[in-house]
Amino acid sequence: MALIQTAFIWVAYAIVVVLVALIAAIFTYTYQAPRERSVLVSTVAIITLTSLLATVLLLPVDIALVSSTTSTKLGAKKDWATPETIHNILLTLKIVYYALYSFDAVLCLLVVPFTYFLYEEYDDVDAEEGRQTFSQRFFGALKYTTIFIALVVILFIVGFFVPVARDRSGAHLDLDYFKRLLAENHGERALTFALGLLIALGTLLYVLYTAAGLALLPISFIKSAPSISAPQLSETTATALEQNRERQRQLEGRNAGRDGGIPGKDQRELEALVREERTLVRRERLAAEAQGEGKSWIMKAWTKVCAVFRPLKLIGGILLLIVAVVVWVSMLITGIDKAKNSICKQHCGYILGRINIFQPINWIFVKSSKVFPVDYILIALLVLLFFSSSVVGLATLGIRFLWVRIFEIRKGHTTPQALLIATVLLTLIMLAINYAVAMVVAPQYAIYGAQTFCSNPPRHPGSQPDCSKHPELIKPCSELSSDDASKNVCTPSVISTFLNRVTLNFPVFGALAFWAQFAFLAVFLIVFITSLFRTPRLNLSELDEDAEADEEEGLLASTGRRFGATWQDIRGKTKKPSTGSAGRRIRGDDDGGEGDD
Repeated sequence: MALIQTAFIWVAYAIVVVLVALIAAIFTYTYQAPRERSVLVSTVAIITLTSLLATVLLLPVDIALVSSTTSTKLGAKKDWATPETIHNILLTLKIVYYALYSFDAVLCLLVVPFTYFLYEEYDDVDAEEGRQTFSQRFFGALKYTTIFIALVVILFIVGFFVPVARDRSGAHLDLDYFKRLLAENHGERALTFALGLLIALGTLLYVLYTAAGLALLPISFIKSAPSISAPQLSETTATALEQNRERQRQLEGRNAGRDGGIPGKDQRELEALVREERTLVRRERLAAEAQGEGKSWIMKAWTKVCAVFRPLKLIGGILLLIVAVVVWVSMLITGIDKAKNSICKQHCGYILGRINIFQPINWIFVKSSKVFPVDYILIALLVLLFFSSSVVGLATLGIRFLWVRIFEIRKGHTTPQALLIATVLLTLIMLAINYAVAMVVAPQYAIYGAQTFCSNPPRHPGSQPDCSKHPELIKPCSELSSDDASKNVCTPSVISTFLNRVTLNFPVFGALAFWAQFAFLAVFLIVFITSLFRTPRLNLSELDEDAEADEEEGLLASTGRRFGATWQDIRGKTKKPSTGSAGRRIRGDDDGGEGDD
């Protein structure tokens, strides 16, 4: 039975890894610019994103395996859960965790930078003329990557020799749980230090990008229906284009045969009309593509289906908004609880002995962990919510140095260099999300899951306590449990031990990661309130610059016109306008606009 249960848990994890690999591939190909697509860059990005998502999603596997050794109803170890069996389970988990974290670090600090420099070394002209070979590119990229290799070596050397925090006065670290955290060798200390440093870097990005994205993601779903339908855009653009060309013919006819040529005023107007004509032609082509013209019947059918289900995005956005608010409230409750009731405060990164205030997300996960894989599905959805929020934050803010935007992350327009840098940023952010989910969003679930222990004294020394007739003596496991019964029954998860070891041995990382959660909550609140009262605008200039892109989500305006536009997209027709000002209004929006065909 134990073998079947363990195999089922690992099979579920394998299925999830395949699914996140598919999600990573969809993300990569959705955001990459088709004309600059690189097989090497795409492969590295997909592998890196899959690895980091697999690392975070190992948490419910960890919880399920350690919880499977305990009977929740009896508060005792199951008959098959011998110390040797439990040791083998923990050892397997530890090996997988170390392998994934090490692989993430190698990808983030070595493979992705090497791929970036290898792509930068490529020169089209030199390659076509035979003056650049692959070996030249390879060694050129390797030369720049040596900087990162030296960085990794220095990082692990520092972690190997750096002393852990020794000032433990008043920290209350005499409990067995904390004593186990302090027991480690130099190799584990080096990996602990490196992980703590990467989490600290990722936390800064997490506060900026993930918090903003978590606030914007539900709003973008709610406001995603276009303010102007594709048929209406096509009709008004055709009207404006006809008026433009008629005005050009008038100017050319009026000045035909004039000795001095066209006057300066008419010449400037004519040049402006030509520029506007190019803009309207591109917009007309965009509207035709949005309606499915020139595409297969499958794409046309897909366009209709998207229009039919567009109202469901509003419902999905409302549900996402509710989830985001509940997560925000849960994080705030945990933060206050830890700041007030942590038994060791800043000495251990504000480890919380037990939940003192009801926390909804943690309660949901603890209850659902009793029936695997319900908690797995919920934690996977929560991780994907944070991941999607990070992507939305990156797409909204871009990759910046201070206030200067270096790269832009947009669907179908992300360069390979921007994609690789975004992959590194997402790797660091996911490490911070791993800490936030395990230590703030669901702290009790992440450490012991639904494990319980029987506090009834055993009848004979060495035997298990019996609470079959005293259910009131069954208590949930916590870090503060100090009696022999909890010591023999409660098994903390490997990830919680690893993260708490980081915060305990290097309190500066723990303090930074903890207090940054309040900064995360503040950024979320500011962006959320701002987005509620900020009027979305119809960004036609972006449409005109990227005529081949699908900019449907950028066509936002007042809520009152969205459902009318949706119905027109379904019918493929537009109702007759009451006035002839629609075409003139679009013309007026683009006066002076420039573009090239």
